Amino acid sequence: MATASTKSRNPKQRASRSATGARKLTPPGSEVVIEAPLSDMQWRLSAVVILVLGAFLRIYNLGLVPLHHDEGVNGNFLVRLVRDGYYHYDPGNYHGPTLYYITAAFPWLLRLLLGADAQNNYGLTTTVIRMVPALFGIATIALIFTLRKNLGGIATLAAALLLAISPGAVYLSRYFIHETLFVFFTFGIVVAFVKYFETYQPIYPTLAALCAALLFATKETAMISAGVLLIAFVITRLYPPLFRSLAGGKKKRITTDTDYRTFIEKAGGPITLAISLTVAAIVFIVVYLLFYSSFFTNYPQGVNDSLKTFQIWSKTGKEAHVHPFITYVWWLLEQESPLLALGTFGAVLVVLKPQNRFALFSALWAFGLLAAYSLIAYKTPWLALNFILPLALIAGVTFEWIYDQLREWAVARSGRWLVLAAILLIAIGPLAGLTRIFDEVIGNPKGLGAAMSETPLHWHTFIPGFQTLDLNFINYDNDNRYYVYVYAHTRRETLKLVSEINRIAEKTHEGGNTGITIVSPDYWPLPWYLRDYKRVGYHGRMTPSNEPLIIAKQEQAAEVQTTFGDRYQQIPSGFNPNGSFPLRPGVDLLLFTRRELMP
Repeated sequence: MATASTKSRNPKQRASRSATGARKLTPPGSEVVIEAPLSDMQWRLSAVVILVLGAFLRIYNLGLVPLHHDEGVNGNFLVRLVRDGYYHYDPGNYHGPTLYYITAAFPWLLRLLLGADAQNNYGLTTTVIRMVPALFGIATIALIFTLRKNLGGIATLAAALLLAISPGAVYLSRYFIHETLFVFFTFGIVVAFVKYFETYQPIYPTLAALCAALLFATKETAMISAGVLLIAFVITRLYPPLFRSLAGGKKKRITTDTDYRTFIEKAGGPITLAISLTVAAIVFIVVYLLFYSSFFTNYPQGVNDSLKTFQIWSKTGKEAHVHPFITYVWWLLEQESPLLALGTFGAVLVVLKPQNRFALFSALWAFGLLAAYSLIAYKTPWLALNFILPLALIAGVTFEWIYDQLREWAVARSGRWLVLAAILLIAIGPLAGLTRIFDEVIGNPKGLGAAMSETPLHWHTFIPGFQTLDLNFINYDNDNRYYVYVYAHTRRETLKLVSEINRIAEKTHEGGNTGITIVSPDYWPLPWYLRDYKRVGYHGRMTPSNEPLIIAKQEQAAEVQTTFGDRYQQIPSGFNPNGSFPLRPGVDLLLFTRRELMP
């Protein structure tokens, strides 16, 4: 049973270790009183509250935001897989198959249980497909709680809360893209190895191999994550004894044969260890082959193509979405400043006082990934999710350290919690909003004086958690440079365009058989929204047509007039003077219908 304190009167000298890893030696005969910050019940209740909060932010109104261009492409792969059972990995697409197969399980299950079929679109909806990354986002939060022994009770709660309300983590968990699954599988590898070195149960290498296979079957950047994790692990093993050796002024071997013999003994002996590693290797190979061969319907071509993707990706990484080295740091300052500030502080703590190896590993993992991705010219906001997670872990260590320091300073327990609460509220409120105010004022071309007098004070940006609500439920399609995660996102007006198409289709009494000619070269994610229409032509250029509906790009207005004359009339959007429907920044679409169908 958990108690408020643990007392020991052992006459021998002993050491107590706080959750942050600090060892406290006490002289013989003294009494050690270690006050537990929270009882087990309080900790579990707090964990549940955080998990419910994270789940609500990720699941609520998943259909609110129109699909991004990339979501539309992913949705197109999914629709074909669900309807026709067809998916073959294409290295030109260079993202793996796990997202599609895992998501397809939902409509397949609905088909099995509820009889969903083509008539009701097999249960494929925006909410259903986005539910998969949302659930993986929630599961990532849940995994943090398994590290209570490794980071500490306060650290895990703080890390989970920071990740649960992170603007980017929430935003990307509501996106039908690979990143949330990718981060979960990466974390799964880490947790599996941590638990293995605690218990030496052979199930954990198998789970690590499973996560590793799924990681590589999710996205080609698995090589980067695997490399950083390996480097972080090696440094974590070597740095603490080296640090103690240098601090003590004594030379000491960093590793010994005894260490390896002890490890083998704990693992159950060489035979048991060999069997565990063999089983793990088999699991990795089988799962990898299953996904990339499309469950052996595209073997060996799919597997061969999975190896070609690294060549294609290395070329793409130098040509597309090129940004300066410092970009990720700037993006983190813009929308993840609490994580960056608290994570940096925590990293400095564990480097200068490397007593908690997992905390040190988390710091190396976070800033190792940040450095690795910064060195690559290719940069997109959703890649930041990879280091948001370990930043949250090391930021949690900062809270644990603060609590321990306050306890050493004899601050009352209630006072410690008030300090932690104040720091948290400041971090997710004023600190998070300060970056935006600084950006708007200092970045004003008229000068600092004019900016301070002309720029309105956005007091709401100082409200704790407002950045998360603002990004995910208010300005989710705002391409202002402040909203860094809104990266060439589909505008909300696109949903009005889809509504107009559905209205005209209903008027023709042809429903899904209504013909639609799309001459615009830019149209994603429209294929997802028009997936129930059987006669849609994606021509990407001007072409003759007599279909009820034509969708063109604003720049093609004159060509439409020349090609179709007076047979078609434009349906005004009401958003722009030219009647266009904004699709995404720089792309406006025009909707035309045959004159007899006009109201």
